[in-house]
Amino acid sequence: MAYSLTGLVLFLVAVLPVHAAVEIGKPAPDFEAVDIDGDTVRLSDLKGKRVVLEWTNHLCPYVQKHYGSGNMQATQEAARAQGAEWISIVSSAPDLQGHTDAAEAHAILEETGASPSVKILDESGEIGRLYGARTTPHMFVINESGTLVYAGAIDNKSSPNPATIDGAENYVLEALADMEAGHDVRTPLTEPYGCAVKYAH
Repeated sequence: MAYSLTGLVLFLVAVLPVHAAVEIGKPAPDFEAVDIDGDTVRLSDLKGKRVVLEWTNHLCPYVQKHYGSGNMQATQEAARAQGAEWISIVSSAPDLQGHTDAAEAHAILEETGASPSVKILDESGEIGRLYGARTTPHMFVINESGTLVYAGAIDNKSSPNPATIDGAENYVLEALADMEAGHDVRTPLTEPYGCAVKYAH
């Protein structure tokens, strides 16, 4: 996907303080949705597994940074190799930037080589608002007990420039590694960065 500095003015970009609707150390809110394959997904059915929630918008330059470079795909593969479930969620409302139908969502997965466990189109924004998802990307990690253990940015480089990925601290992989080692997540909450989620008004 192309990256353009001049194109940034076309996007509503947000770097927001941490004030999520969910709380670290508390049960992650349950939800039920139909994925792009027409299958019902319930978060509660995944209890006993680690789960990563990723809010995404394929037209956002910050998302393009991570997919165009292969960083998000590599993070997905590493997470799933550990047995985690990865749920990509699009909360863009109809007629707003990043909204897709199921066919287009499948095409984007094929084009980017992404490998989430499932992808959900949250047109109403219900799931996004439930979690307080503010940006794309915005990441949440849930442990086997269904407890939220991480919320925030994918890494510590709040730039749309793919060159900043090298040497960045990947908070999602760090959280998964801490859980794998039996440790508390060392950085449980960070400030998300990216394009504002395009909720229905």
